[in-house]
Formats: sequence, C-alpha cells, structure tokens
Amino acid sequence: MMTNSFFVFDTNVLISAIFDYHSSSAMALVSARKQGKLLISNDVEQEYLSVFSRSKFDKWISHKNRIDFITNIIENSIPIVVTQHISVCRDIKDNMFLSLAVSGRANCIVSGDKDLMALHPFNGIPILSPAAFKSAF
Repeated sequence: MMTNSFFVFDTNVLISAIFDYHSSSAMALVSARKQGKLLISNDVEQEYLSVFSRSKFDKWISHKNRIDFITNIIENSIPIVVTQHISVCRDIKDNMFLSLAVSGRANCIVSGDKDLMALHPFNGIPILSPAAFKSAF
C-alpha cells in the first residue's frame, strides 16, 4: 500500500523512543513508519548523529545500539533538500525541523519541545506531542 504521509521527528522524541520502547514516543514512531515516511535533511541528519553520539547516554544504551537505531531511521527516511529556510523559533536550533517540514511538505512535526509546540500549527503543519500524534494519526 502506497502512502503519501510525511513526518518530521524532533531529536528528543527519537531519544525517548530508544530509551523506552513502550513510550508514547516509540509508539508514535512505529505509527508514523507504518503510515508514511519520515523526512530528513542534511542538518537534521547531523543533529541526530551528534545527539545520539553523546557519551552521557553510554550508561543506559551502548553507543553502537544508539548509532544502529538512528542509522536505521536515517536510511529509511526520505532525504529532502531544504528550499525554504525558516527562522522563527525561539530556539534557533529548532528552525531546521520547521525548514524540513515546510520544504518537504510534511503532514506533521512530532516533538516534545515547548519552543516548537508553541508554534502549532506552523504554515498549516500540526506540531504534536507523541501522545497527541498517536490520537490524531
């Protein structure tokens, strides 16, 4: 079955998903991957790899397992060349997710970040918590 739903996941949701496979974040990720595809840009890929490589997570999940997890996410996402650079978020590091969503015509941004969620909806794109995403999609 072909689908045309596209989703952008903030890094914090993916970190939460790997730490607890029963969390709302993990369930939202599974749901998104069943219903459509995640989008990724060069900036978001670098952010994912940087955060998932942080040694502070080593005491819970091995570096190899974290990198395997995020590499699987990256390899199964649709690469998007960002054509619209957005700079409206209070936290400038979050603009990459908005830029990706707008450029890739995402159906939704999934995030637990208050700076991003304060912009809901952005250019007609809902910005939902993992729990709200599970209910809406």
